[in-house]
Amino acid sequence: MSPTHYELLGLSPWCTELEIRRRYRDLSKRYHPDTTLLPAQEAVEQFRLINEAYAVLSNPERRQSYDRAIHFSRFSYQSRSLTASNLSQIDDDGLPSQRPLSGGELFVLLLIGGTFILCLILVILLAWLRGDRLMPDLPVALTPPYYAVATLRNAPLQSPLACD
Repeated sequence: MSPTHYELLGLSPWCTELEIRRRYRDLSKRYHPDTTLLPAQEAVEQFRLINEAYAVLSNPERRQSYDRAIHFSRFSYQSRSLTASNLSQIDDDGLPSQRPLSGGELFVLLLIGGTFILCLILVILLAWLRGDRLMPDLPVALTPPYYAVATLRNAPLQSPLACD
């Protein structure tokens, strides 16, 4: 029996489109007739098989019909647990991963946070030394009861009783 397209590319049937694309790129570079050290006929045959597998697996409709043909069901998939071996296989492709931050990354985050806080303190200190108001007065519309209280507060003080 001939290997499945997944076996030919060295992938699991649950692989993502990104994994298929990466694996195809790697194998096509390795087995391309112009760049490989294999005999020409063998390289051409291997390259043809890889291209055929990629053509089927990269197209969602063709992949779905191929999965039905090999009797594979995505519904029987059990979630993979995250282990150290799974995390070590994740490539850095710019997508978020579920790996812990390294010591260097934690140090850089701490350094950036500390720098931000020190800059904020420096700006506040320089503004205070220049005499700038840190909290500007907010314009508040006064309603009549508050306006009356404000008017009375600004009125000059008079003694209520005159003593003789």
